[in-house]
Amino acid sequence: MIDHGIALWFEAPASYTGEHVLELHGHGGTAVLQALLARCLELGARPARPGEFTERAFLNDRLDLAQAEAVADLIDATTTSAARSAMRSLDGEFSRHVHGLEEALVNLRMFVEATLDFPEEDVEFLEQAGARNKLAEVMQALDRLRQRARCGAVLREGLTVVLAGAPNVGKSSLLNALAGEERAIVTDIAGTTRDTLRELISIDGVPLHVIDTAGLRETDDPVEQAGIARTRRELERAHAVLHLVDASTGFDAAAQAIDAQLPRGLPRIRVFNKIDLLDIAARSEVRDGVVNVWLSVRSGAGLDLLQKALLDCVAWQGGAEDALAARTRHLHALDRAVDHLEAAGRCISGAVLRLELFAEELRLAHRALGDITGEFTPDDLLGEIFSRFCIGK
Repeated sequence: MIDHGIALWFEAPASYTGEHVLELHGHGGTAVLQALLARCLELGARPARPGEFTERAFLNDRLDLAQAEAVADLIDATTTSAARSAMRSLDGEFSRHVHGLEEALVNLRMFVEATLDFPEEDVEFLEQAGARNKLAEVMQALDRLRQRARCGAVLREGLTVVLAGAPNVGKSSLLNALAGEERAIVTDIAGTTRDTLRELISIDGVPLHVIDTAGLRETDDPVEQAGIARTRRELERAHAVLHLVDASTGFDAAAQAIDAQLPRGLPRIRVFNKIDLLDIAARSEVRDGVVNVWLSVRSGAGLDLLQKALLDCVAWQGGAEDALAARTRHLHALDRAVDHLEAAGRCISGAVLRLELFAEELRLAHRALGDITGEFTPDDLLGEIFSRFCIGK
């Protein structure tokens, strides 16, 4: 006797995987469960590969690929908004929108293919079938779906925000304030932070990976130099940067020199800290296309303005309640579909109609959408996707 428990039998195809499944429920505890597992292996079972149960569900048409990936996203969600986004995709909402676009493309392709044998009817086809209007409707629907997917990708992966600036301007103090606890060592000694320190915080349901870095300055200290080198590497990978400046000195030559070192095109917010020492009010404004926020990390004044500016800086539009869990490959597939539909539009916009190319661009857009749900996904990509799942899922 190993344990007393319950055996639950799931008849195919109603199980999670679509196969016959037996679940054994014991009392728990490492030793008992290890003994039960060992006995199962003795009787011919084998441990599941990472993601194998969900992979079988996909292969047996219980889930499409977007839903299968949403299983892992739901498990890995770090905020409630991200979990809800993943649940919507797991329930098939993302896939239903993709299938709706595919159906619209199939109907349009059907008219095109039927007309290719009668080139003299090109103009009549475009007018009678309303090809231009139908294409515009598909592109509008695709753009809305892409926006929802981008919001979902932000919720899933989070945004990386780097704190940069001269030593002793309050970077570590700001990290502690955003995190709500003492995570970084704060002293009056310049150069205290020599390595990067990461903290995951949430603003309006959006996960932010905030990275405190070594202050940017010229130094002969080899350890501090290594920290500054890491700062530069983090800036190259960041989605946005908070450039902290001492409000008493303002955006002086030293601050301008640091600003010139920040990667071009990287969204940035200038944070003028220590306004409590100057007795001025917190405020936010845009100067020369850059958001400037005056605040006091010590008193907390203006932190709400910074949080709002952060979300605006990364173009977050408050779509958490409508977001669909999406991955980078989904966004790339949607982008490819947009490119092909734009090319299709050019094929029927000029004086000379090119229906053959129009039909081919529609086919390629259709195929790009099929990559999302797994209709055209190569086996090697499937292996990569499911290998990243946790054991037992």
